[in-house]
Amino acid sequence: MNLVTLGIDIAKASFQVALLRHGKLRHHTFPNTDAGFAQLQTWLAKHSGEPLHACMEATAAYGDQLALFLHQAGHAVSIVNPLRIKGYAQSQLQRNKTDKLDATVIARFCLTQKPEIWTPSAPEIRHLQALMRRLQALAEMRQQESNRLEQAEQQPVIGESLKKIIATLDAEMARLRQLIKDHIDRHPHLKRDHELLLSIPGIGETTATWLLSEVQVQTYGSARQLAAHAGLTPRHHESGRRVGGRTPLSKTGNARLRRAMYLPAVVAKRYNPLIKAFCERLSQRGKRPMEIIGAAMRKLLHIVYGVLKSGKAFDPSFVS
Repeated sequence: MNLVTLGIDIAKASFQVALLRHGKLRHHTFPNTDAGFAQLQTWLAKHSGEPLHACMEATAAYGDQLALFLHQAGHAVSIVNPLRIKGYAQSQLQRNKTDKLDATVIARFCLTQKPEIWTPSAPEIRHLQALMRRLQALAEMRQQESNRLEQAEQQPVIGESLKKIIATLDAEMARLRQLIKDHIDRHPHLKRDHELLLSIPGIGETTATWLLSEVQVQTYGSARQLAAHAGLTPRHHESGRRVGGRTPLSKTGNARLRRAMYLPAVVAKRYNPLIKAFCERLSQRGKRPMEIIGAAMRKLLHIVYGVLKSGKAFDPSFVS
């Protein structure tokens, strides 16, 4: 049993750590930079001197480089859904909230709950993920500028400015799309998996690329685990007289992956024979339209898992 855990409360500019070693706590704050990582390594060598289990919340991308640094230094690392930490803190009746207390709670959570160990993606996957997330950010910026353009009809000067920005964004998005295509073409396994995903009715170029960047099937033991990671599992709530009714999605998982599956599921509901038959059965059972879409998203992700895991293209005659 590893009695040394490191709780990390991560922020954009800095991170607070709580080192829990044989029941004793030490705290320190470091800048969230390469220099701060080196300072952390020196501090750990002084106060621990042995491999430990580090744990942090999955918050944006602020902790990605630190997690990779600790992993490469030989430490076990866990990146945990913030809701688990929040629930644990509530179970401990924690009434106050500071960075120092949060780091302590994470360290104790790591010691008692032993969360699963995180394994970093391969470098080519991390690069693809960075490209896709940058493309998404630019697409959101473009949508914002397009919305403003619609409201600038009476202000020609503002309209011209907005058009220039939109044209610049379009050019940069086109450049990124070409970089993404070239990156996939340079890596045979990415190109193979991309072609496998495109064999699934409902999955297009953009969705296939998102799946490549967000899904590494070898890290999941089953399709259900992948669906849970995406927050696409149903959340049942039956208590006392409350039985039946609407069953929403859990939505406790990878929001990017969940968002990427929505439109493909709508298309697959019409054109993918397996999804179409599945949705028709749900409709006959009286399920609501949005419940059916949610189920289609989950079913489609199961098919994605099966295709990538088996290395075989989609077979419409397959019967599960």
